[in-house]
Amino acid sequence: MDRTAENTKQQFESTFVSPMRSYTLAALDYYERLVSAQMDAARAYSDMTIAQARTWLDVKDADDFKKAMQSQQKTASDFMERVKGDSEKVTSIGQNFMQDSQKMAEEQTQKAADNLKN
Repeated sequence: MDRTAENTKQQFESTFVSPMRSYTLAALDYYERLVSAQMDAARAYSDMTIAQARTWLDVKDADDFKKAMQSQQKTASDFMERVKGDSEKVTSIGQNFMQDSQKMAEEQTQKAADNLKN
């Protein structure tokens, strides 16, 4: 392979292939983290719902009813805290991905500008 072809190949690799690979890896990491967070949240919400249903199955008298109501209030509070934490987690994952994507785009723009100078 002659020198010009090798330079063209290297320039194509650094200009297109390498940045696309980096972006794809970042996107895959983002989606993996997002799906994992969503699966964890869904599992936690399901566990809370099932536990609360079991509490209601144990109601046999007024005292049990009172305990079940108190449990339901605590579960509702715990649920809201969990939703808040999950929302913050998903927002953070998205922000990190956007920052990483922006940084990659800026680096690629700088590389392209440097290549044009040479």
